[in-house]
Amino acid sequence: MEFLGLHNLVAPIGATKNRKRLGRGESSGHGKTSGRGHKGQKARKSGNVRIGFEGGQNPLSRRIPKRGFSNYGFRVDYHGVNVSRLSKHFEAGSVVDQASLVAAGLAPNMSCLIKLLGDGSLNHALTVKVHAASKTAMAKIQEKGGSVEVIVKKPPSYNLKNL
Repeated sequence: MEFLGLHNLVAPIGATKNRKRLGRGESSGHGKTSGRGHKGQKARKSGNVRIGFEGGQNPLSRRIPKRGFSNYGFRVDYHGVNVSRLSKHFEAGSVVDQASLVAAGLAPNMSCLIKLLGDGSLNHALTVKVHAASKTAMAKIQEKGGSVEVIVKKPPSYNLKNL
């Protein structure tokens, strides 16, 4: 049995194609206009223009009115976790933090911010450590004898000159 090495690698069938040899006569299939069609800006050698260029006409991005305020760069996105899902995945008295939520599949990763939401009911007491929590979620956990600790995560610093 021969082992796989750099000297015997073979690409799967159909993975590699021969390059287009342009301007090599009519019988090549890519002669005369060399696949550029007839006339027009894109038929010229320097005819490639940037995305959004409309031939000198005022482009759409400049014609559309720009009004209002956008907070997009400063918004804070939370991943919501409902109280009802906590009672299904965690036993009584356990500590629920970001690592345990990621391990249980209730949070996507360790870098996201988590907000506890009050949908559903809780069956037992839990100690929950999250970045934000709704009033109803906090009330439901404290009603069962548990506690909610809100972790303050430092937001990223913004350079206002670059925005």
